[in-house]
Parts: sequence; structure tokens; C-alpha cells
Amino acid sequence: MRRLEVRRETWPLARVFAISRGSKTVAEVVVAEIAEGAVKGRGECVPYAHYGETAERVAAALAAMAPAVADGLDRKSLQAAMPAGAARNALDAALWDFDAKAAGKSAAALAGLPAPRPLVTAYTLSLDTPAAMARAAAAAAARPLLKIKLAGPGDLERVSAVREAAPRARLIVDANEGWREADFVDFAAALGRLGVALIEQPFAAGADAALSRLPHPVPVCADESCHTRADLDRLAGKYEAVNIKLDKAGGLTEALALAAEARARGFKIMVGCMVGTSLGMAPAVLVAQRADFVDLDGPLLLARDRVPGLRYEGSTLYPPEPALWG
Repeated sequence: MRRLEVRRETWPLARVFAISRGSKTVAEVVVAEIAEGAVKGRGECVPYAHYGETAERVAAALAAMAPAVADGLDRKSLQAAMPAGAARNALDAALWDFDAKAAGKSAAALAGLPAPRPLVTAYTLSLDTPAAMARAAAAAAARPLLKIKLAGPGDLERVSAVREAAPRARLIVDANEGWREADFVDFAAALGRLGVALIEQPFAAGADAALSRLPHPVPVCADESCHTRADLDRLAGKYEAVNIKLDKAGGLTEALALAAEARARGFKIMVGCMVGTSLGMAPAVLVAQRADFVDLDGPLLLARDRVPGLRYEGSTLYPPEPALWG
């Protein structure tokens, strides 16, 4: 009989991580582990307070699924058994990992995908003063893709400082819902001239109607506005891209389906993450294989990662080994 174990973990960050909504110094994750005999499968999620999630609530939601797991819950039935969100992500990932190890195959093979290849990930610069962000950019100037956290006032100065410090890097900016319409009007064209390739979630989710009538000198990506396939209808005409995160989508199963449908509708794809360990990033590597932008740098922001973890060489991310996941 399959057994489900749930545990909460705290992982310190290498430095303070700040966005428009606040800052943190640790990553709180919840791990689901399914075991039967010698076979074990694991999955990790990052509860997100912005969506009403806490580690305590997510762990409780997962623990409540133990009888269903014991009765043979599979990935397909899980989609109806739990709502999209962090808890379902952890259990979905654990089921993928368990099924792969039980079958003696990779998770990619189970999904009907080719063997994953290495990817180039963005590296995130935390929100700070222009001078501090310039110093962080100078230290990361050799990285090919930098993601800049923004907040509104002072953002052009921040991006200009990063551009000067890292002149060769491709840039993404992420306002995390922190802009007003006037900010977008003031910033967008200037950001294009600074070589910014993508503007992520400028306005609050549900308050983004202005994007359908404002010019987009830089493509705009939905993050908080896009969780699952059910959101795609209302994104058309507002966004050119969607950011797929497994903690929002509720796991790899929905994320793969969301990526396929978004691509079919003409959206560009970013695959992103919350700040977590390599165990949380590993399933997203499969979704990211055909993404236009990859942002799976969570472990690079930690003071330490799991062992074994994902292998990073600079900004090059290598697929997970089975000992980690999949």
C-alpha cells in the first residue's frame, strides 16, 4: 500500500530577496513523499501567501490526501481531487517521480517527451536601489539573461543602472503587479530602448484591462494573471506571453497542458518558479524545454541546496538526475 509522508522545510537564502510586495530571507517549502516497498517519489512546493497559502495549510491539505494515495490515486484523478495551487503541485510531482521510478523510465519518457537538454536560465536581481542593483548586475554581468525586479517609482533608473553594469545581458523586467497605468505609459518605450525583451505582470491580476488598449513596445507577460488553462481566454489581446509556474498551475500535469494550449493560441512561453530548492525546479525543466524564456534560478538564490541537486554551470541548467527527481 502506498504511504504519503508530508514535511515542512525551511531553506535560508543567500541574501534578502525583495519584490514589490515585500522581502524574505528564507524559503519555506513543503515536500510530499509517496512510498511503496522500495519505490519512493518526491515533490516540492512553495506556498505563496499572495494566494492565501501557508506552509501549515498546504501541509494539512496534503496530509488529508493520504487515504486517497493509499487507495491508488493517480495523476489524472488528482486534477479533480485538489484545486490548482502549491499543494497539488507537490503531490503531482511526487506521483510523476513515483511512477517513473516504478516503471524504470524517466518522467520525460512517461510524458511522451524527448530526453531533456540543458537550458539557459534567467538570474534574478532583487528589488533595491539603482546603485545596489547595479552592483548586483556587475557581479552577474557574464550571465546572458537577467531578470530585474521592479516596483514603480525609480524603475527607469534601476533598469538604466543594470544596463550600464551588464551591457551584454538580455533583460526581463518584472513589476509583480506594482505599476499604475501611468507607469506603463512612462516606462514601456524607454525600456524597449534599453533592450528589455519582456515586461512581466505590470498591473494587478484582474485590473489589467488597460493592456488591451495601450501600445506594447515591449512584449508583456502574464504571471499572476495566468495560473491554468482556464485563464487563457481573458488574456488574449492583453498579453503576448504567459509565465507558467508549477505552484500556480498545480503541478506538471496541468503545466504541460497549459504550455501546449498557450502555444497553440500564439502566446510565447516563460517557465518560472518560486524561490525553492532543486526538487521544486526539476519537474519544471520538462515544461521549459520549448519555452522562449526560462526562469528557474531558485536554487541559485539559496545559501545551500539539496544534495543531490540540479547542476548549474553559470546560467546553464542541466536536467535532473533520477536521484533528485524523475
